[in-house]
Amino acid sequence: MATDFNTEAFTLLGVGVLVVAVRTASRLSIAGIKGLWLDDYLMLFATVIYGLETGTAYAVGAWWHGLANNGMTDEQRRTLDPSSQEYQFRQNGSKTQLLGWSLYTLLLWVLKLCMIIFYQRLTQSLDHMKMRVRVGYAVVIGTYLATELSILFGCHPFHKNWQIYPNPGNHCQPAISRIDLYVTVVLNVFSDAYLLSIPIPMLMKADVPLVQKLSLIFIFSGAIFVMAAGILRAALVLEDPIGGAQAAGSWAVRETFVAVVVCNLPLVYQGGRLLTKSTAARNLFSRATSRQGYASRQGYSKSSDNSNFEMTSTSSVPGAEFDARRTESKQEFFKAP
Repeated sequence: MATDFNTEAFTLLGVGVLVVAVRTASRLSIAGIKGLWLDDYLMLFATVIYGLETGTAYAVGAWWHGLANNGMTDEQRRTLDPSSQEYQFRQNGSKTQLLGWSLYTLLLWVLKLCMIIFYQRLTQSLDHMKMRVRVGYAVVIGTYLATELSILFGCHPFHKNWQIYPNPGNHCQPAISRIDLYVTVVLNVFSDAYLLSIPIPMLMKADVPLVQKLSLIFIFSGAIFVMAAGILRAALVLEDPIGGAQAAGSWAVRETFVAVVVCNLPLVYQGGRLLTKSTAARNLFSRATSRQGYASRQGYSKSSDNSNFEMTSTSSVPGAEFDARRTESKQEFFKAP
């Protein structure tokens, strides 16, 4: 079972890293290194966190055999030898669970920050959206601080997070802490719902073909699965505090994977559209140049100031394309192909 989970976790990690690489390559091809925004760099940081989070999920099962300071009776706690291997596994497992919670939270909220920065870039020419974006920043930062503080200070003193005996209480058992579960799931769903409320109304009103509109709504609505996975994760732990904690860990890996993909898909989609249009423009230019060369070989000539035959030099095209693509990219989602 652990092997199946490890295979799934690292496969999802590999696919997630590939998606980030495609997004980064797309952004570099469109904007160049000097045209990257803060969210482009934050996404690389998020990828590192994603790798660390997957590593902690692996360590919980592979190193500590899924053990932590939960799932024990008072008698088992009292009789467990502090010098035993199980005692060490349970303490280290609890510490790893606590680290995993912090990395899980940091990853999700860095991705939310990437999205709100992207929305700022997407809507910067729309005055009526500026306040909603500002509120979005406040929601993301405020909910992250509240969530992380609940993880760090929900149990006091801090060392009780890995205490075995006496029973430290549910709030000091990182694998099943109701404080961590309730605060994280509520603020995660609330912040995702707010972020989702920014692009969806714009897409609904956009004057684009129905197929394109539905595909864009599908891309942005991936956040709904992230919210559903977070709720399911909490439900599994609450229903089965012992076995549910390991199942919840599996769903946490799936949730963060989908969050990474959902956060990058809009940029992958945008880059694909712009690069496709750029390729079409270059092909059109190539065909026009060939026709002009054929006309010259047939003995025709026109004055260079005649607009019908005047061509832009190839050296000036990339710069013109770059400027045009930068301008169009802000509203590329809402244009018909």
